[in-house]
Amino acid sequence: MNNYDLVDKFIFNNIDRLEAKKIVSKALSSFEDGELFSEYSLFENITLDESKIKYSTYNVQSGFCLRAILGDTFANCISDDISRKSLNFAISNLSPLKCNPTQRSTYTKVLNKIEKFYTTENPLSQISYKEKIHLLNEIDKYIRNKESKITQVNSSLVGSWKIVHIIQSDGSEQIDIRPQVQFRIGVVAKDKDKTEAGSCGNGGRFLYSNIINEENWKQMADEAIRMALVNLEANISPTGEMPVILGCGWSGVLLHEAVGHGLEGDFNRKKTSVYSGKIGEQVTAKNITIVDDGTILNRRGSINIDDEGTPTQRTILVEDGILKNYMTDKINAKLLGVQSTGNGRRESYLYAPQVRMTNTFMLGGEKTHDELISSVQKGIYAKSFTGGQVDISSGKFVFTTNEAYVIQNGKIDTPIKNATLIGSGFEVMNNIDLIANNSCLDDGIGSCGKGGQMVPVGVGMPSVRIKNITVGGKD
Repeated sequence: MNNYDLVDKFIFNNIDRLEAKKIVSKALSSFEDGELFSEYSLFENITLDESKIKYSTYNVQSGFCLRAILGDTFANCISDDISRKSLNFAISNLSPLKCNPTQRSTYTKVLNKIEKFYTTENPLSQISYKEKIHLLNEIDKYIRNKESKITQVNSSLVGSWKIVHIIQSDGSEQIDIRPQVQFRIGVVAKDKDKTEAGSCGNGGRFLYSNIINEENWKQMADEAIRMALVNLEANISPTGEMPVILGCGWSGVLLHEAVGHGLEGDFNRKKTSVYSGKIGEQVTAKNITIVDDGTILNRRGSINIDDEGTPTQRTILVEDGILKNYMTDKINAKLLGVQSTGNGRRESYLYAPQVRMTNTFMLGGEKTHDELISSVQKGIYAKSFTGGQVDISSGKFVFTTNEAYVIQNGKIDTPIKNATLIGSGFEVMNNIDLIANNSCLDDGIGSCGKGGQMVPVGVGMPSVRIKNITVGGKD
């Protein structure tokens, strides 16, 4: 069954797709632009906790969002009934925005050929429900038998399969079939009166078979155990200003939050970002290059097209410290006088698209990770983070580590907990003076929230040395 057959079967089963194209293109001819975004999605979440299946859900959802655009204004009509009646009713409700422009605005032209960066297969149907339950029970037994200090085990399989179909105002069509899986293991360890947690996850736009083989899940279980035991031994974090080494991969969440959001086009068009009006200026230390790339094979944040039908791309945001581009969707690209970078994304058909990141990361440098560690006489190695808070307008942030260590005399020493990095994205990016050659992305389980919507993203960076930053701590 080809992609159009899937669309006709699951989306346009109450109206002919070609008829829908004619209706939409005629209706949107009175506006500057717009699209009909239709979606069919399957979702499951199976979670084991306390040696029992505590949560199991399977959802089927479908619907459309018809959007009309006029300048910086748009109107949406949403329905979970994809039929001629609902489509005509949606069109009638767009009339308050209708106009007769003398010349249609020029928006990003969609390529006829769209590259494919992941499989179109449905991961939910690849493995039976019984096999999934058996796997989670095997993980629970393995962890409890391996380490006596483990008192709680939580593991989950989360998967989805989406068919996205977009009809543009000129009647052209785009289709994207999007698989997504996520596998997580979490544990709690107890020693006397002290309890600490550890976790590990993996995921991406592929099938369950890519991540649930025995070798992989045992490595993930061992990593979750290791992290919990390390945290049991952790001391209170030192505080004050000091050099900090950020680990590769997951530390990219700091880059994503403190810098990435500030480079989204809507904030910059409205001039509410610390990076507004700075294209062509140096905004970070030299040798820093930051990229947003939705074309990486099988990655969680990758998309073949964005949710406006624009092909995804690799966008250089900062090159050698110079701000080169903002991420944009159709509306903000038009108003900024640039082409869309394919970053218009929405959580589902229930929402309008926003400017969102895909896989955002920093490229590597020339040093090794060990050279960075040995360069610090007294400081902190922040291997990964739990999250934090950021003010987009100022770039100021607070991030708490998930795993961190004291660096003493150029060597990694004792583990610490609740180390908090405090600063601003602009200052931190200018305080990076050493960059390692080990740039990598996270393990494929990250999501980003903005405007009440969550979308899957990737984050990443190499190990870097921040020569000076404020570190806070708490019991």
